[in-house]
Amino acid sequence: MHLSAVLRTGLLIADILVAPLLFSAQTQEAQPKEMLGLPARTAPSEYLSQGKAGNVTIGAEFMEHSVPTPQATYSTDDYVIVEVGLFGTPESRLKLSLTDFSLRINGKKTALASEHYEIVFKSLRDLEWEPPADKSKSGGLSTNGGGGGGGGAPGAPPMDSPPVTPKMPIELRRVMEQRVQRASMLEGERALPQAGLLFFEFHGKAKNIRSMELLYDGPAGKTTIPLQP
Repeated sequence: MHLSAVLRTGLLIADILVAPLLFSAQTQEAQPKEMLGLPARTAPSEYLSQGKAGNVTIGAEFMEHSVPTPQATYSTDDYVIVEVGLFGTPESRLKLSLTDFSLRINGKKTALASEHYEIVFKSLRDLEWEPPADKSKSGGLSTNGGGGGGGGAPGAPPMDSPPVTPKMPIELRRVMEQRVQRASMLEGERALPQAGLLFFEFHGKAKNIRSMELLYDGPAGKTTIPLQP
């Protein structure tokens, strides 16, 4: 009986020690689904353009200056975005790198390199976010009475200075950046299908783009995919 109690106590201790590890492993198995880039569409034909490199078929679609994520669509004036999906045979894998992709616009000899998603954060905007109402407009500043002229409190900006552009709260901005990160093309060896967003620096208007080609040069081979502007 004494030995049986010792065994039971040992098993209980083992359960207490192992359970958190099992929970952590299960959590880690569930987490990657949030970080596996943008969900791939059902087939390459679901994208407006397609190309083939070896056994890999690439679907691509030009998104202009829009940054689509599963939760919301954002915008950037400094970059154009291409949504890409890579498809292969069942259980196939492919090593992905941003350097595999480039974008040629209007037939220029030098193609644009694919940029890391963090570089886009500075110009990233949520067009649906509205700053809180400016209460100072309704209250106004009285100029009647009191000490005289000219100006406001010491150190205050001139009365005719332009209004300060309100900034998105840091918490909301962090959520926006995390969503864009999760929708971006992942790097490293990945199971196919795999999809994500590619970012290319371009400050002009999308309507000024007459022709466009997405270039792939990676482990699967090479291909040039004409995109629809």
